[in-house]
Amino acid sequence: MAARAATQGEDPEQRAAAATQARADDGGCDVLVPIGRDFRLESGATLPDGQVRLRRYGPVEAPVVVVAGGISAGRLVCGEAGWWGDIAGPGAAIDVGRYQVLGFDFSPLSDARVAITPADQARLLRFALDTLGIAAAHGFVGSSYGGMVGLALAALAPERLQRLCVISAAHQPAPLAQGWRGVQRRIVEYALSHGEPENGLALARQLAMITYRSAEEFSGRFGRAMDGEGRSDLDRYLVARGAAYANAMAPLRWLSLSEAIDRAIVSPEAVATTTTLIACPSDQLVPIGDMRSLGARLPRLAGFYELPSLYGHDAFLKEPTRLSVLLRSFLESDPNAFA
Repeated sequence: MAARAATQGEDPEQRAAAATQARADDGGCDVLVPIGRDFRLESGATLPDGQVRLRRYGPVEAPVVVVAGGISAGRLVCGEAGWWGDIAGPGAAIDVGRYQVLGFDFSPLSDARVAITPADQARLLRFALDTLGIAAAHGFVGSSYGGMVGLALAALAPERLQRLCVISAAHQPAPLAQGWRGVQRRIVEYALSHGEPENGLALARQLAMITYRSAEEFSGRFGRAMDGEGRSDLDRYLVARGAAYANAMAPLRWLSLSEAIDRAIVSPEAVATTTTLIACPSDQLVPIGDMRSLGARLPRLAGFYELPSLYGHDAFLKEPTRLSVLLRSFLESDPNAFA
């Protein structure tokens, strides 16, 4: 059944009727929420998609936990295909038997370059929550870019979240990280101008992988010997990761989301939701000092946790056991205890 275009002026029952749902093999249910043509990004531009794409897991009557990851993540949270299958699933820290877990795809959904921000993503998510009849989520767990979106939503509409957990994200981008991402984007732009978008995205991903991890991990994991082609074990690893990414991400969409990270800015004082922060000391992209500064300015900081790891920014993907302990506690905490 084709969904008609819903507008923000319609009442919730009308919008809910416009959403379409389809059951997925991993036990989740895809939900497409149409947005009206009157929706404008902060830049004044319109989205080429016209819908928000989500996936719901777990009982529909259960408390809602929204989960969002980095720009490469999306609505597929649980199961073998999910980007956080070790954290979210049956009996996991984010238990789909206990919670209704809601994942969503960042906009744009198509291969388009638009000037979008985390605040725009938050507004789209708020609209989707309205459509689904979710007045307030039990919790929002956001890692990396998803953490920026969570902060933006908590500043925009704190009444929609009972508690917020931000992992490896701050209220604004770090200058060094902005520099790295800028070089990555110029690599892709150069490749696009020469008709080689996949090669450009693969090279940009190779550079990104160096920033995601730590020097200590690379020192212990890779040897320094070069083969006959002048490549080391690390070179071969990076080439493989870049090639895999180019097959999974569209270049213009990637440019949109990379730029969106660098457009992120939230006043910590405006985040009225009770917030838990989790930071990795070896994170090159989000220095722990930036997260400490965020925590010092939040009105309702429930806790600040350091997660030492060799994996740097990717600790939220590579440390499921220790992270699960923190997330279980976060979801069971009383947000009113930090008023």
